[in-house]
Amino acid sequence: MIQIEQIDFRFTWPIRHEVMYPEHNLDFVKLKNDAEGIHFALYFNHKLIGIVSIFNEGAVYQFRKLAVLQEAQGLGLGKKLMEHVIEYCQIQKASKLWCNARANVKEFYFRLGFKETEKTFFKDGYDFIIMELDL
Repeated sequence: MIQIEQIDFRFTWPIRHEVMYPEHNLDFVKLKNDAEGIHFALYFNHKLIGIVSIFNEGAVYQFRKLAVLQEAQGLGLGKKLMEHVIEYCQIQKASKLWCNARANVKEFYFRLGFKETEKTFFKDGYDFIIMELDL
């Protein structure tokens, strides 16, 4: 059973930490504008498995910190969570959804319809590519 719901930003931190930056302390995964974002959680069999945060400037939305626990990766749950985000943004009349994708997972975003831009950067030990989806 899969359930996706909006959550308080503080509930995203443990999964962000465990999945994305376990070598750092918990404060490392906190975003300065977390309180301004919209945060979704995916529950699988009543257990919090994945999270994502979205922020907007007008009709342009950015999602950040998509994370699914290692034990549940490969089950299509990240895809379900992203489909929910895309639908949410469409309902909000967003014109574009974008992200800073880790280069090693860009194929995941291609399968969701995102396109790679020419903008790349290196941060916190990872190569990133800015990817966009026109809505």
